[in-house]
Amino acid sequence: MTDTIETTRTGSAELIERFRNIPAANVGDSMDRLGALAHIGTVWPGARMIGTAYTVWTRAGDNITIHEAIAAASEGDVIVINGEGDTTRALLGEMMGNKAQKRGIRGFVVDGMVRDADGLREIGLPVFARGVTPAGPYKSGPGRLNETIACGNVAVSPGDIIIGDDDGVVVVPRARAQEILERAEAVFKKEELKREAF
Repeated sequence: MTDTIETTRTGSAELIERFRNIPAANVGDSMDRLGALAHIGTVWPGARMIGTAYTVWTRAGDNITIHEAIAAASEGDVIVINGEGDTTRALLGEMMGNKAQKRGIRGFVVDGMVRDADGLREIGLPVFARGVTPAGPYKSGPGRLNETIACGNVAVSPGDIIIGDDDGVVVVPRARAQEILERAEAVFKKEELKREAF
């Protein structure tokens, strides 16, 4: 499985660059309006993120497995976390974000809560979550790394392309990335032509 993911990451570099300037909404439209995460939005306005998914499934309110993911993920990854939708405890904040950023991680998507919103904005790390809370996490596990997970009511597999902006987050299945890119570029071009006609 690792070999397949690494090959996909290598092959998706050009695709990711072409996706970079396409809004998440246009990408979602190109997937029949499926693949957009529910209840998850940007923690600070203006955040823009794109990268390949490194997935985490952790028990509600516990972040020990997220620390492991930061150490294991590759440069260019987005860490996508199934935190079981828990809204009582933050799973990460500025200190973890700073460590991840130094490792080349592009951002986080959290089906749960985070904290230190101002600090995350100041370091420029895109983070998307259900919301923010000052309450800290526990660190006892259990958790799983780099398996297919649910996040925001959408299945996310390792190596999928994750795109986030002020509208939210969409997941592009890696097996369909080329097809979806071509459709998204067409949607984006069509909207640009409409804007020019105004």
